Amino acid sequence: MSDEEIAGRAPAAVDARVQSADFDPGRQLARLGELRRAALASFVGRIEAGDEVEEIWVDHHAGLARPELLAIGEEALARWPLAGAILIHRHGRLRPGDRALFAAAASSSVDAAEQACAWMVAQTRARAPFWRKDVLADGTARWFAPVRGAD
Repeated sequence: MSDEEIAGRAPAAVDARVQSADFDPGRQLARLGELRRAALASFVGRIEAGDEVEEIWVDHHAGLARPELLAIGEEALARWPLAGAILIHRHGRLRPGDRALFAAAASSSVDAAEQACAWMVAQTRARAPFWRKDVLADGTARWFAPVRGAD
């Protein structure tokens, strides 16, 4: 579902998406705001690359990526008193500076929202089946595997 299709609707307990399209962090936070909790914590991960990188391809395991994001969100709800959580990870062709990951949590507790958001980011990096390929100016490429070992 695109940002336009879900605008104005509060998320189910966990909204986990894998998409090629960009996302609007403000719209996502507004959706969590519909849950009327005191604290909203969020993270926006952007593509960072050296000057020699022309483009980045983010690949994923289509059958496992969304279920893993959903599991991470559900585990966060079990660990902290959250009203809702959103995890979005992009795939496909991206450029340096593009948004790639969004994580957010809503809670009555500031600490819970912040801790859950940071934990979801770490778990996404550690567990979600995404891979990155940097295409360099000279036409060569290098692959990066997921980061493992997050707590």
